[in-house]
Amino acid sequence: MNPIYNLPNLLTLLRIVLIPVFIVVFYLPVSWAREAATAVFVLAAVTDWLDGYLARRMQLVSEFGAFLDPVADKLMVATALVLLLQADPRMLIALAVAVIIGREIAISALREWMAEVGSRTRVAVSEIGKFKTAAQMAAISLLIYRDDLWGMPVYTVGLVLLFVAVALTLWSMTLYLKAAWPTLRGGDDAARLPQDL
Repeated sequence: MNPIYNLPNLLTLLRIVLIPVFIVVFYLPVSWAREAATAVFVLAAVTDWLDGYLARRMQLVSEFGAFLDPVADKLMVATALVLLLQADPRMLIALAVAVIIGREIAISALREWMAEVGSRTRVAVSEIGKFKTAAQMAAISLLIYRDDLWGMPVYTVGLVLLFVAVALTLWSMTLYLKAAWPTLRGGDDAARLPQDL
């Protein structure tokens, strides 16, 4: 089997395939559309964790997977945020969406530039990156579901988690830029860029 088409990479590709499915389900004119859209998004989030776990466990880490995995994540998250903003176009939500998506664009551009100038990165797993991702995925899932559940104000909790995710996003971006600053200012020291921020 071509190493590109291993199980972890197929799960990553599945996450991309789920994006148009998620959009269609989100707009279905049926009473259970929110529940179904939430299920699709949660499935995508689970494959995000599972493909990385399997790649490490089965020793199937590949360059293709390393490239595609963050792309799939960002596409699904950006799509979900845009749909949520369209459903609730308030200023604070627009700001939150702009910060999260804008940060991803800025950091992706920074990584590309760092690669072009030949600055080698030393990968360091960051705890803040894990917390940011967890808060973001939980927030989006609750905001998609929207309706109160067992007396819990689901949408309000989702909004709180969204702003927690925004704070962690800004924090992680600051740490990333601080790590890259020696290269940005033309210094000789190689930046230690944390991949999971």
